[in-house]
Amino acid sequence: MKPLLPALALVLASCAGAEARAPQGDARPTIVSLNPCTDAILAEVTAPGQLLAISHYSKDPRASSMEPQDAARYLATGGTVEEVLALDPDLVVASTFIDPATRAALEDLGLEVATFGAASTVEDSAEQVRELAELAGNVAAGEALVVRMEAALQAAATTGAPVETALWQPGGIVPGESSLVSDLLHRTGFASYSASRGMAQADYLSLEQVVADPPEVLLVAGGETGQRHPLLSRLPQMRREAFDTRLIYCGGPTIVRAAERLANIRKGAQ
Repeated sequence: MKPLLPALALVLASCAGAEARAPQGDARPTIVSLNPCTDAILAEVTAPGQLLAISHYSKDPRASSMEPQDAARYLATGGTVEEVLALDPDLVVASTFIDPATRAALEDLGLEVATFGAASTVEDSAEQVRELAELAGNVAAGEALVVRMEAALQAAATTGAPVETALWQPGGIVPGESSLVSDLLHRTGFASYSASRGMAQADYLSLEQVVADPPEVLLVAGGETGQRHPLLSRLPQMRREAFDTRLIYCGGPTIVRAAERLANIRKGAQ
């Protein structure tokens, strides 16, 4: 454990919502996560007191991949070097999009930084879970989470014909076929409306197109005016369902909740 800013670390650790710090003799590394998608995974594969802080994104219930009661157990940082140093972790887990200057500063100060990108398939996510669990020194917890993910997907699988579905994301855009949520849709019995019409990642799906050429199921994950338009209720051949934005972007335990939600929607579309 590196003696970096110990006084400030004690102040932060005493804040409400923080778990007790792992004992000094614990061989497992203490961790600060700056990546909202790794926050939820690390919360499941670390021992009490080992995860010192999560990203501030995970404190926002509208965007977090963590349940509010789980996020409330941890401190959060805005990702600044000063905040991380004050917590004096052994390891910093960040996104591959971490600011290069921030990463360089952390590494210059002797902190190990591990980065993770967005998982694009269930297999990618399982690999990330195992890598994070290994970094945390708790391989068994990682395997247990992977088993839960696989069980949720198996329970959500269907042998019926795929249901044509459009996922209408925030901003009115659609996901690409190489995204994790598209993989989840395929695995749970849905066919991509946008891909069948030649649409790519982040292409805009207009209200006019939905009305003129409706999918069998419309999953609405945004709150734009068009996505709430009364016309959508006048399309008897289309079923409309709300889809939580928090289920779109991250893997790990989010896959369990997404699979359960998609399975319920799929049953209603039969």
